[in-house]
Amino acid sequence: MRFTFITLFKNIVECYFEDSILNRAIKNGLISIDFVNPRDYTKDKHKKVDSTKIGGGAGMLMTPQPLIDAIRDIKGKDSWVIFLTPAAKRFNQKDAKRLSLKKHIIFVSGRYEGVDERVIEKEADEVFSIGDFILTGGELASLCMCDAIARNIDGVLGNPFSLEEESFEDGLLEAPAFTKPNIFEGSFVPSEFLKGNHSKISALKTEMAIYRTKYYRPDLKDKI
Repeated sequence: MRFTFITLFKNIVECYFEDSILNRAIKNGLISIDFVNPRDYTKDKHKKVDSTKIGGGAGMLMTPQPLIDAIRDIKGKDSWVIFLTPAAKRFNQKDAKRLSLKKHIIFVSGRYEGVDERVIEKEADEVFSIGDFILTGGELASLCMCDAIARNIDGVLGNPFSLEEESFEDGLLEAPAFTKPNIFEGSFVPSEFLKGNHSKISALKTEMAIYRTKYYRPDLKDKI
């Protein structure tokens, strides 16, 4: 799987892949990462990639020409172009699993007050938001999506069974998990976890996941 980040700030993104699981995935040839700066494509003599909004409004927008030329220069028949913006559907785990089957994903990270809408209309295959909040740029959102997608690619996680009990896999948040010692500062691991009866442990985990989901994510109650 190839991930391309179209961004004005490569350094924000690149450092995330220098350690841990995704770094190992790169070394093992499971994923690759590259970067494209739209400023390298601008035809403006001052290398500008932004301009004021037509119709008024605070802030600047990224202009169409540099972004569209950058996208079209690197896009192939197997490429999937994703824009990150708060004004979009929310990215979820099902999207991460589906997108992990793609061959080449291009993340377009907006800056300033966003991107001229015509770029999205002409070039986007999908548009996502990672939540109901505003960031100063799309790089962090792109990283979140890349991480979530990459870990679903075969071989990226050392233990593929790690994916089976995660939050959202069955519409619920993940049940609480515990490690040694069995007693820590007066808090006990649930006794059922210590008895080795896996069917009862599984049932208890499901029950705990339901309670946790009801408490933290009442918006998911229809899935319970």
